[in-house]
Amino acid sequence: MSPAPDTHVRLAVIGGGPAGLMAAETARAAGIEVDVFESKGSVGRKFLIAGKGGMNLTHGEPKPDFVQRYGSRSKEVGAWLETFDADALRDWARGLGVETFIGSSGRVFPSDLKAAPLLRGWVHRLRESGVRFHVHHRWLGWHADGSLRMDTPEGERAIRADAVVLALGGGSWPQLGSDGAWQPWLAERGVSVAPLVPSNCGFDIGWSDHLASRFAGAPLKPVVIHLRDVDGHEHARQGECVITATGIEGSLIYAFSGMLRDAVAAHGSTTIALDLTPDRTLDRLRSDLARPRGSRSMSEHLRRQAGLAGVKAALLHEVLDRDQFHAPETVARTIKRLPLVLKRPRPIGEAISSGGGVRLEAQDEHMMLNALPGVFCAGEMLDWEAPTGGYLLTACFASGRLAGLGATRWIDRPRENGTA
Repeated sequence: MSPAPDTHVRLAVIGGGPAGLMAAETARAAGIEVDVFESKGSVGRKFLIAGKGGMNLTHGEPKPDFVQRYGSRSKEVGAWLETFDADALRDWARGLGVETFIGSSGRVFPSDLKAAPLLRGWVHRLRESGVRFHVHHRWLGWHADGSLRMDTPEGERAIRADAVVLALGGGSWPQLGSDGAWQPWLAERGVSVAPLVPSNCGFDIGWSDHLASRFAGAPLKPVVIHLRDVDGHEHARQGECVITATGIEGSLIYAFSGMLRDAVAAHGSTTIALDLTPDRTLDRLRSDLARPRGSRSMSEHLRRQAGLAGVKAALLHEVLDRDQFHAPETVARTIKRLPLVLKRPRPIGEAISSGGGVRLEAQDEHMMLNALPGVFCAGEMLDWEAPTGGYLLTACFASGRLAGLGATRWIDRPRENGTA
């Protein structure tokens, strides 16, 4: 049911992703009447897309390591997780009848690996508790009198609320609703907003036509990435990535995407090095490649003696000229440290998530905006980022819960303090 013109609601939650739904659930459990406004035709669309490859809810690593995944925002996000962490998220899912398990990588999944049953159960429980949903309702900012501008199927409406939770997402996957259109509306009201940037994204390199046409989509595994951040610190990690038509992406790249993005911004480009044979030392490669190859081609020699073929061999051709490719010492060293120049991150609309957004310093400990009393923010629209692996969702849930608690506290405050 659509709200009537100039409708008054107690708590307006704008955005039907995990952060917004958790804020709604938390406030409703405290007895607050809640209306959720979603610009799309249904809630949780990005949540469902994220679950297509197996719904990675959270991660099972020890809490100190877990918190460090939030990088420069680990202190602030760590405080959110004090009230709702990975274990709490698993307990919450269990309350919806969804058991979880920890996979070999440490990632936590629903037992059926699906997002849809969990979301359906959650929305059903919210409706049963009295949460009202309004889909195809797009927030357009505020009227001069402080009421919310809402574009609805019946035209624009003004909605008054005692408190508002904004959970509008960042700038990734705009077709699912997270388009960042809210940035100027908050900035105009004195809220400090950092520009949205891609996170958990791929990078452009600029392959030859041969490599791009033959190996786009080819996995690189296992490899070790070596890189240096903007402060000059060395980092290395083993994992997997994927060659794309324009460059490289995948979990190993996503794990360092923030560092790589910042290095590109600072220097115009940045160079990573890949160890294509983590299981072989440089000395062993030298010995292997020094064996006589007779009439065999160098490519066949690499396949037989170093186990290098397909996309890994093609990468050697990409960075070495003909003479270098036939010099065993040069080839051995390149296999262990193959240099790749990253020119730019892929556009934010292609990224799994985004960085930037409402600066955490613009909020108090209850997630309320300092410049806008009674307005709370949660989820990916805030200025934090994390790698894939369940860290993004966990922080979205935790921030949503805090925003719901904060809104409840605001609504229930003594009336002489005024209204939102």
